[in-house]
Amino acid sequence: MASLSKTSLLSPLVVVVVLLLLACTTHAQSLSPTFYSTTCPRLRHIVRSTMKAAIRKNPMMGAGVLRLFFHDCFVNGCDASVLLDDTPSMAGEKNAPPNANSLRGFEVIDAIKSRVESSCPATVSCADILALAARDSVALLRGPKWKVLLGRRDARMASQAAAVADLPPPYADLDALTSAFSAKGLNVRDMVALSGAHTIGQSRCSVYRDRVYSWSNIHHMFAAVRQATCPIIGNDRHMTALDLQTPTTFDNKYFKNLVGGRGLLHTDQVLYGGGGVMTDNLVLYYSTNNTAFGKDFAAAMVKMGNISPLTGTLGEIRLNCRKSLLFCLVVVLLLACTTHVRSLSPTFYSTTCPKLRHIVRSTMKAAVQKNPMMGAGILRLFFHDCFVNGCDASVLLDDTPSMAGEKNAPPNANSLRGFEVIDAIKARVESSCPATVSCADILALAARDSVALLHGPKWKVLLGRRDARMASRAAAVADLPPPYAGLGALTSAFAAKGLNVRDMVALSGAHTIGQSRCSVYRDRVYSWRNIHPVFAAVRQATCPIIGNDRHMTALDLQTPTTFDNKYFKNLIGGGGLLHTDQVLYGGGGVMADNLVLYYSANNTAFGKDFAAAMVKMGNISPLTGTLGEIRLNCRKVNS
Repeated sequence: MASLSKTSLLSPLVVVVVLLLLACTTHAQSLSPTFYSTTCPRLRHIVRSTMKAAIRKNPMMGAGVLRLFFHDCFVNGCDASVLLDDTPSMAGEKNAPPNANSLRGFEVIDAIKSRVESSCPATVSCADILALAARDSVALLRGPKWKVLLGRRDARMASQAAAVADLPPPYADLDALTSAFSAKGLNVRDMVALSGAHTIGQSRCSVYRDRVYSWSNIHHMFAAVRQATCPIIGNDRHMTALDLQTPTTFDNKYFKNLVGGRGLLHTDQVLYGGGGVMTDNLVLYYSTNNTAFGKDFAAAMVKMGNISPLTGTLGEIRLNCRKSLLFCLVVVLLLACTTHVRSLSPTFYSTTCPKLRHIVRSTMKAAVQKNPMMGAGILRLFFHDCFVNGCDASVLLDDTPSMAGEKNAPPNANSLRGFEVIDAIKARVESSCPATVSCADILALAARDSVALLHGPKWKVLLGRRDARMASRAAAVADLPPPYAGLGALTSAFAAKGLNVRDMVALSGAHTIGQSRCSVYRDRVYSWRNIHPVFAAVRQATCPIIGNDRHMTALDLQTPTTFDNKYFKNLIGGGGLLHTDQVLYGGGGVMADNLVLYYSANNTAFGKDFAAAMVKMGNISPLTGTLGEIRLNCRKVNS
């Protein structure tokens, strides 16, 4: 819903764009291998020769371009949306968690596009160039060839949210993988064949670490070799080949590896021994028949290349694969509306509201002195705000007759605290510098001061956010992890916000302060085995099996109002109050386990990582420039 508030300012733009789109006669047509035979006869030569030069320079580039095509087609179809750079008004796919800092080959596609434009201007789509380049990448690495169907057009928009939703994570199980491929019209045979693309290419240590340290279905020598360059902590960006034997030859060694327990990623190994008879048999079949693998891979690539193509006059033919032709119009209209985006800065209010930091800290100090648990309440408010449509103060909005907001969503109802403290700060700020400081920035500063006042770390708060005009109860339900979530679900929820496992474990340390209701932790203290019996008994004494639902108890019994690393010490002893706490240690994740051990022994390291993660979380989808508004009352939008 917060995104609606951003686009509401752009209604003139929307009208113009719609009129431009309606001005075209929109129709669809079938793809054909001869689509450019007369309009761009040198196309195939240009693509192949450029790819050949790129692969000679770097053999891994073939895998990079092939992966680009996969990640494009799986998100809203084969429309080159993955190639679009982010814009002030669009968070695209390039920087979505499954793609950020891992996709390769953009510059190669740019080089091909430049040559194609010189040969046949405004004729060939970036989507078709990518499809041809993917085929040539495979062929140049001694893999199969196939006829590439052409005639696609390019998307005008990309979607970071769609990339997060549609691209299977590296820890997905067989059912999740099968479902993801099925949603794209690809069957199990297609899935196994296409997964064979991992016979070439590389992966980062941070992606495969959990596999080589945690899983039992892995060859011990293979795991040891990978562990040598991928320690439990550090070296996250180290790249290693998915297939150690023939990493730059497109063959069936990938399937032989799986049969021997040498799949580098969890999503690789589940194809063999992951509970699927059909996948097991296909892996065995391809491992002994390279010709059959090549034939099925080629057929599946053609099939995947036909996922939701834009044809006819849908979309456009981009002149630059990184930006839409519509982008210039968008920029003009945005400038006409004086809508722009700014970077956040710690000095944003230095001249416009110089007393801001003093006002926030002094009000927070009085509130924490009166009730030490208020610090945890404010910190939690900030978490629950940022995780739902970004750090935009939407969590502070009261419900209205036309809007079911976040306050009364099940994860928040009767449990969020500190609204009146934010109101008090806002009142003082408005007296000092009217209509200047957003509620979102006040909440960010108050969260930092809450931690610092309870003896925790400090950090520079980046400022310049603006406030949402809408809140969404549905988004709060969807985005906030429930207290019974497993480690995989937690990891996925944080990854969807651009936060990695290290961020997740560090931020979870916020539970070193604060309280929880009996109704939230009851199941944990009565049902779970991975809990210290004395700890469970103490909590059961005030939280019976039935009744006393609203009883509040400290998340950390030892130092509940001191921000320290006792939380992590508690987890090691089976003393995590919530299931989402305890799964960080002993929940099946080696990296999480080791981070808990690390923080439990090093309070300074915890504080440093927590502060860095708070800055990172505070940068989730902020409204800046003239997006949103500066609310005069944090509980309601300006009239």
